[in-house]
Amino acid sequence: MATNSPNLECRMYEAKYPEVDQAVMIQVKSMADSGAYVALLEYNNIEGMILFSELSRRRIRSISSLIKVGRIEPVMVLRVDKEKGYIDLSKRRVSEEDISGCEERYNKSKLVHSIMRHVAETMGIDLEDLYIHVGWPLYRKYGHAFEAFKLVVSDPDSILNSLTREVKEIGPDGKEVTKVAPALSEEVKDALVKNIRRRMTPQPLKIRADIEMKCFQFDGVLHIKEAMRKAEAAGNDDCPVKIKLVAPPAYVLNTQTLDKEQGIAILTKAIAACTEEIERHKGKLAVKEAPRAVSEREDKLLAEQMAKLGRENEEISGDEDSEEEEDTGMGEIDVENSGTGIRE
Repeated sequence: MATNSPNLECRMYEAKYPEVDQAVMIQVKSMADSGAYVALLEYNNIEGMILFSELSRRRIRSISSLIKVGRIEPVMVLRVDKEKGYIDLSKRRVSEEDISGCEERYNKSKLVHSIMRHVAETMGIDLEDLYIHVGWPLYRKYGHAFEAFKLVVSDPDSILNSLTREVKEIGPDGKEVTKVAPALSEEVKDALVKNIRRRMTPQPLKIRADIEMKCFQFDGVLHIKEAMRKAEAAGNDDCPVKIKLVAPPAYVLNTQTLDKEQGIAILTKAIAACTEEIERHKGKLAVKEAPRAVSEREDKLLAEQMAKLGRENEEISGDEDSEEEEDTGMGEIDVENSGTGIRE
């Protein structure tokens, strides 16, 4: 690490260049005869170009009405030549959906970058070194470092203590050995946590547990529903518990709270109440994933999984209806003449 004059210039993401067909945030720097030169704000201001032909799908009457020096806006990546460093961009190919997604990502990334840069500057370390050992690993694990920073506000240790770096030392025998050490010193960690808490509004943590519950007794479905009610009754106003069916026999329990320990304790209590009720009717409950804090990305993946299973169940239900219609055409029970006869 540098100590006297740290390098405070660094891209926001691990990839040095954006991908083709990716929307990126740019700032217009200057105008040329054939287009505009821009800086890619998320990629340490590397240069790109928007040809005037890529400004609009309509006939261009005034260039100045479409693009101005200093303006910040999302554009689409058309081509990337990593060897020559050329990046061709388009304004006319970016959709409203692309713009919305890019703006949301950029606003999150800008806040993360601001926090990281301030910590690097005040602690006298290279910004890229901080990204390599903290920022980019959190991007990989949580989808976006912003999601990790939200969790750091109330639970810094579980997020930051898992980060490591390799340190090379000379062993007693004079040979170089590689050891695994914490990614952050206590001083840098404290500074990072302090800045995250100061810059980010506390967000309720999402606590979730995954279980499997079965009951093959008569009225088993009713017993399962009663067990679910018992689980939800374990919550309170500050930490309400909800339990949802994913696909039999899988269920998820979740709650939201600013206090992680309280949320875990409440869900643990809810699982115990659910277990007691279902076992009273000779059912079984198995905890597949213990109560834990989850990110928005994990929550979104669960929602997508539930939606997919819902669609699959609808397709299966449709097939069953068809089979039932075919079966009824074979005959029906003659209740009046025989308890077991079939009348054609």
